[in-house]
Amino acid sequence: METCLLLDAGSGGRASQRLVAQCFLRHFANPLLERLDDAALLEDLDGPLAMSTDTYTVTPLFFPGGSIGSLAVHGTVNDVSMLGARPRYLSCGFILEEGLPLDVLERVAADMGTAARAAGVSIVTGDTKVVPRGACDKIFINTTGVGTVFAAPPPSGHNARPGDAVLVSGALGDHGLTVMGSREGLSFLSDVASDSAPLNHMIADIIAAAGQVHVLRDPTRGGLATTLNEIAEQSQVGIELDEASIPVHESVRGGCSFLGLDPLYLANEGKCICILPEDRAETALAAMRRSPYGLEAARVGTVTAGKAQVTLTTRIGGRRLLGMLEGAQLPRIC
Repeated sequence: METCLLLDAGSGGRASQRLVAQCFLRHFANPLLERLDDAALLEDLDGPLAMSTDTYTVTPLFFPGGSIGSLAVHGTVNDVSMLGARPRYLSCGFILEEGLPLDVLERVAADMGTAARAAGVSIVTGDTKVVPRGACDKIFINTTGVGTVFAAPPPSGHNARPGDAVLVSGALGDHGLTVMGSREGLSFLSDVASDSAPLNHMIADIIAAAGQVHVLRDPTRGGLATTLNEIAEQSQVGIELDEASIPVHESVRGGCSFLGLDPLYLANEGKCICILPEDRAETALAAMRRSPYGLEAARVGTVTAGKAQVTLTTRIGGRRLLGMLEGAQLPRIC
């Protein structure tokens, strides 16, 4: 058995079959995938469906709290969940660089399998391409998820209403700062870890407890500030935040202060924004806090009528406009 990936592994021949059998089938095992047909036959999906796709190009591949493998599962599971759906099935496509150590690919696949089982989803179909050295950076992964919508009506970025409460499920900025610290070898960030996690079970509990939820979003690239700007523009409302209410771990706050970063713009991979009627806010917060991924949930703001923008009341009582960045503070975070 080779120790590094060869171009033949993407040829569709015996080398491809060995890679699929010895790596992917072993870690993703389920009856639908094991049929090895050109597509997965899904016979138990009824009603409205939610579907999302994303591509992951993270450097480094492994970081405290996760890896590109767990991230690829969590990210797509969470995206499907934000439409008020139960994610059921994932596809995965790999673009792999020739010469990649096979033990690295094995570790990524193992992380994906573990993450899928924890989320209660099955990886049922996929594809693998091997490209020459230098044509990609080690591993690129695309995952697509399908789930059944149970929320009625489904949450949407267009549904925020003046008077709604704005909640977050926990502390912000952990993932973005962790990936940067791992990439650059910043030893003073050694106590920061990614928040990457599957939120589908917590989301189901929030909707079951609170009933109508207007908006659910996961603040990944661009963080809380960018995601709320997107919602404000979609719903044509204002959003006012209270800085003192926004949970940020002290290690993240200190690291951002030293590096000149703003935690409100850093990526998160295990947090959600929930916007819903004021009278249901405490019920939703209680549901979040019953989950291990929502222990630090907090109300951070209110939706207002008026101009589509996000404003922050600072700890000293000033007001600051949180605009949408032109680009990203940090590249290749997810």
